[in-house]
Amino acid sequence: MGEYKEEYVMSFLKNQGQLFDEPVAESLEEAEAFLEDCMAVVVDSIKEVREFLEDEGMDVDGLSDEELEEESEVFCLSDGKYLIVEA
Repeated sequence: MGEYKEEYVMSFLKNQGQLFDEPVAESLEEAEAFLEDCMAVVVDSIKEVREFLEDEGMDVDGLSDEELEEESEVFCLSDGKYLIVEA
């Protein structure tokens, strides 16, 4: 694995259905390549998720932290971090 920890890539691979109707990757290698292609980011906190989405032009002012976690492009990771995938 290169830029992303294997557990992050595995989490995306397992949960990609929350963002896409059909799988975009079928292996760890394909998933990692996809994440690199769309420049997915890993952030440390829900506050950073909010800041990132605001910087990308999304109106998140009225969303609670729980609602942010439920956004289709936000993947909660096992270590408390978040993977943000913009397709």
